[in-house]
Amino acid sequence: MSEKGNIARAAGILGSATLLSRIMGMARDMVVSRLFGAGLATDAFFAAFQIPNMLRRFFAEGALTSAFVPTFSATLTQKGDEKARELANTCFTLLTIVMAVITLVGLLLSPLIVGLMFPGFKAEPGKFELTILLNRLMFPYIFFISLVALCMGILNTIRHFFTPAISTVFLNISMILAALCLRDYFNATITALAVGVLIGGFVQLIMQLPVLWKKGFSLRPNFNFNTTEVRNIALLMLPATFGVGVYYLNIAVGAILASLLPQGSVSFLYYAQRLFEFPQGIFTVSVAQAVLPSMSRQAADGNMEGMKESLSFALRLTLFITIPAMVGLILCATPIMSLIFMGGQFDFRQATGASEALWYYSLGLSFVAMTRVLAPVFYALKDTKTPVITAFIAFFVNLSLSLLLMGPLKHGGLALATTLSALCNMLMLFWLLRRRVGSFGGVAIITSALKSAVATVPMGIAVWFGCSLIEWSQAGHKLLKGSVLGGSIASGCLIYMVTVKLLRSEEAIEAVSLLRRKLKRG
Repeated sequence: MSEKGNIARAAGILGSATLLSRIMGMARDMVVSRLFGAGLATDAFFAAFQIPNMLRRFFAEGALTSAFVPTFSATLTQKGDEKARELANTCFTLLTIVMAVITLVGLLLSPLIVGLMFPGFKAEPGKFELTILLNRLMFPYIFFISLVALCMGILNTIRHFFTPAISTVFLNISMILAALCLRDYFNATITALAVGVLIGGFVQLIMQLPVLWKKGFSLRPNFNFNTTEVRNIALLMLPATFGVGVYYLNIAVGAILASLLPQGSVSFLYYAQRLFEFPQGIFTVSVAQAVLPSMSRQAADGNMEGMKESLSFALRLTLFITIPAMVGLILCATPIMSLIFMGGQFDFRQATGASEALWYYSLGLSFVAMTRVLAPVFYALKDTKTPVITAFIAFFVNLSLSLLLMGPLKHGGLALATTLSALCNMLMLFWLLRRRVGSFGGVAIITSALKSAVATVPMGIAVWFGCSLIEWSQAGHKLLKGSVLGGSIASGCLIYMVTVKLLRSEEAIEAVSLLRRKLKRG
């Protein structure tokens, strides 16, 4: 199979597994919204969860993956299986020690961290104290999920993608069961959700270990930290922490500033971000995780032309998916909020507030997606400075725009600032990478984007017409709402695929070809 086929196949596996996880995530959020609504308790929980979750995105899924995968891939390719196993053992041992220390510090300094990140909570009685309690319960999650990220990097490099992607299902299951079964055991019922997060992180880690053992990586202690490979990973991780994770830092800045806005603003941004991450998690992250091992191997072999071809295809595949997803999210924001979250403690006013944030977030879907593909390329090329420079600039753009827009647009302005910052970061990375490696198919990328944009016009008309058939402000009628929204999305997807096929989009042809191969094997 060609490298394009490998990337598409890996993205398909990751996307399928992640789709199930995201569906369970939506079920989890439906349970949370109905049981707890959008108010003091949910603001406290989402703020408390933001801290270990931000560290996860920065450190585990961002910097660790971007630094470890190229080094591990080069070791496996150039030095063989035995050296790769030694590196895996050393990194697992070192990471266990480092994350244990970070977790302990986080538990001890939780009041200081919460006070610095969410100063607006101090003005409301009980909110600040509840956030500290929830944060302390959930902080060990970063310990488990960092080790999961290392295991994921090993498995993805040896082309096993399913287990790491599917393991997040069990985080959602544990949170749902904890919310339903344990909430009556706590004075603050939302504490049950924090317990579910901790259990879910542990289960995710346990799932990886048997698969690694089966693949020949039975992880064991190795304290030989003074190796070239470990030093390379450490040197790459420091800048990668900021370079890859700047978007999530901007999300965190939005949550911090939202604590100064009217009550419910933190929750509005959270619910919108969860829906925004649905297509991003299924497709964008899947493509980024699928292409990184391929590009790392090609860079290690000195195959620059092959690496640029893989990068170009990954960017085109990303745009092929995210452009229609962006249009769909904008058109369906209110219907989705009404269907999924409205009911119980969550009314239409709250659904409208979350929809507004989703509109602004959705505008940046393609920008965030391309940044996730572009930034790791620099680390594969051993360039640690460029992504950090662009990330710093994007961060200050976001901070400036957030302060400017949060007055007139409230929480919507914070979401819009995040989108504009992502656009800034993406454009800088694209331009600087082209200067570094030369052309990597810019004309083909623009052509592919234009074809996708054209195809979204009839798709958007069909989706808009379908969603306008019923009134979404009315509570209940879930079956009718689900049928209308599902039919609108399904018809839009069909129209989009037919249109891009008629426009002879290479990505559509590759997707259809992959589906045919799967059906034949079935």
